[in-house]
Amino acid sequence: MNITVYCGASLGENPSYQEGTIALGKWIAENGHTLVYGGGNTGLMGLIADTVLAHGGQVIGIIPEFLKDRELAHPHLSELRTVETMSERKLALIQEADAFIALPGGPGTLEEISEVISWARIGKNDKPCILFTIAGYYQALEQFFDTMVSTGFLTLEDREKTLFSDDLEQIEHFIASYQPPAAREYRRKVSKKESIAK
Repeated sequence: MNITVYCGASLGENPSYQEGTIALGKWIAENGHTLVYGGGNTGLMGLIADTVLAHGGQVIGIIPEFLKDRELAHPHLSELRTVETMSERKLALIQEADAFIALPGGPGTLEEISEVISWARIGKNDKPCILFTIAGYYQALEQFFDTMVSTGFLTLEDREKTLFSDDLEQIEHFIASYQPPAAREYRRKVSKKESIAK
């Protein structure tokens, strides 16, 4: 299985982020999966690639030319693919994946995992999405997803298709048993003004 991992190009301030990244990297390699990621050599990106490689796993990196030229590309990957733009990289990471996992990261990490979550809701992504919430990193986002449900912007069924967890056994079970959500259907509601006019 190809596991696309989104994560930060920084290590973060909490050592737990590195410990969780190493644990995920070991799990990927020891279960015979392939890591697919952004191809970088810094931060949690470099750490997870190094961990998978050190435990005998395969790593595919996908990096835009302008970042590779800045010498940010990992030099020892199983395969490094170069693309022209960030958009091409994002699409390639999606196309290669059998599952998506977000480790701690910044706005880019959040953008990437949010995109594949939203694509699942409209029938354009049938692969599981997981936020690896090390040391409570994604706890506030998890609460916000629950707020989306309680305020009517996300169905409970769709909410349950995104996993927030730092438990690798739970993550493994979620991936193995995943059933994609039904494509969302849109119905136009009649406004109060239109109803009165009738």
